[in-house]
Amino acid sequence: MSDEPFIKVRSECLRPAVYWKRPTGAEIQEVVRLAGFTGRLAADYLDLADKSGRQIRKWISEEARIPYATWALLCYAAGLGNIWEIDVDELRQARKEHPDE
Repeated sequence: MSDEPFIKVRSECLRPAVYWKRPTGAEIQEVVRLAGFTGRLAADYLDLADKSGRQIRKWISEEARIPYATWALLCYAAGLGNIWEIDVDELRQARKEHPDE
């Protein structure tokens, strides 16, 4: 077992895309850990073209931005729920309140 402390994933990273804030590299690493994945297993799970885990390392190092859909799948695998679910009426209301976003 690792002596490294676990980090908390911010709640704003666990929201539907319209409200989502990008996770930090440390948060991505934590979700990969919670899912029980290595970089290579995560690449397999996500069906990335490069199965080496290199893309996962780029997201963790913040060299590249993780796409929302990819993040949502990792969160699901980590047991953090279906973060993409949103009430359609709630979405319509958000669009009315912020039409230019």
